[in-house]
Amino acid sequence: MKIDERGRAKFRPANDYSSNDVKQVLMEKIKEESSRIIQSNKDEDIINSIEREKNKFHVVSLFSGCGGLDLGFELAGLVAKHDSTAILNEIYKSRNKYKQLEKTNVFQTIYSNDLFKESARSYKQNFDNDTTVQDARDIRNVKYFPYADVILGGFPCPGFSAAGPRLIDDERNFLYIHFIRAIIQARPKVFVAENVKGLLTLGKGEVAKQIIEDFASAGYKIQYKLVNSRDYGVPQLRERVFIVGVREDVKFTYVFPEPTHGANSKPYVTLKEAIGDLPEWPEDVYEGDFSSIYLSRNRKKGWNDQAFTVQASGRQAQLWPGGEAMQKLEKDKWSLMGNKNRRLSVRESARIQTFPDWWIFDDGRSVSISSKNNHLDKQYKQIGNAVPVLLARAVLQPIADWAKKEIDRQIEVEGQQPQLTLDL
Repeated sequence: MKIDERGRAKFRPANDYSSNDVKQVLMEKIKEESSRIIQSNKDEDIINSIEREKNKFHVVSLFSGCGGLDLGFELAGLVAKHDSTAILNEIYKSRNKYKQLEKTNVFQTIYSNDLFKESARSYKQNFDNDTTVQDARDIRNVKYFPYADVILGGFPCPGFSAAGPRLIDDERNFLYIHFIRAIIQARPKVFVAENVKGLLTLGKGEVAKQIIEDFASAGYKIQYKLVNSRDYGVPQLRERVFIVGVREDVKFTYVFPEPTHGANSKPYVTLKEAIGDLPEWPEDVYEGDFSSIYLSRNRKKGWNDQAFTVQASGRQAQLWPGGEAMQKLEKDKWSLMGNKNRRLSVRESARIQTFPDWWIFDDGRSVSISSKNNHLDKQYKQIGNAVPVLLARAVLQPIADWAKKEIDRQIEVEGQQPQLTLDL
């Protein structure tokens, strides 16, 4: 609930809103947003072109980016199908192995949506299948979405991030309304949304409260949690909020998985383990001076640490852990020490985000860009905006395990159905 005040938008508690009030406001907002969309033949063409494989959970991916969340979900599906996490090592070693196993997955992604060209090209090159229909339109211009069993996506959050502007009335923050619009149309059994930590604190928690109430009003039982990627085998300190909704009539209770790494489990994965085998002076590194803003805080972790959160910018990429540690001179002023100071490379950043080495990141060379740094920045942006693959796999594994059981049960029921015969 926004107060009409001059200056920065502000929120106050709306405790007198009943669930019906919330639903009414949500539906009015969705109706308003939908009325602005001009229906095109493309909506019908896309829906009609989708080919659904039998005995699969069909997935719609929104704000799909270069595919971090999607790959994590696919890995969860393969682990469930083959009842083994050992399969992950095989997939990470070989794209061919991944392609061999892909058709056995319990999930089939039938539709993906992202308007950023490089991300969409990366997605296409890596998943490389004919069963996913890619839609490059702004989600605000998509009139109809295909029905699905699962919808997933990390809706954009420029105003929610502590690292960026926090104006509540940034229109990009309301893209989650279109995420809910897709849910209402597609009626998935489960949806998964991911966002930054700042979502929970914006407007003293009132923004998150409103978003959770809106998701629940769409007819879903909601679970949400702030998780740290390093607790799930990612060599990075990256806190993200996951919101999981289960349709009210579906008999499935989602429970967030316990951490697999940390004090009472496996040791955290270090930078040495993650990127220690890569070249010391690679070519895929953003080059240039380090500004006073860059040097206003520590940018270097040690080999035995986990990385800072990977940024969606080459210029802001943290320092490679080799060489001497930075020295603090005074408040908001640090100094580089020694002669081994460079930013993390594209491949190092991807490793820290737990992408396989064979994952391709389009660098925009299909268009005219003037410099190497600009090409590299296209890649850094995709990597930094992605969900760490192994974090996604861990959070989504309970859904994959349940989906596998549901598919097996359905196959068993179909097998027990009597065959109709004609008595001639």
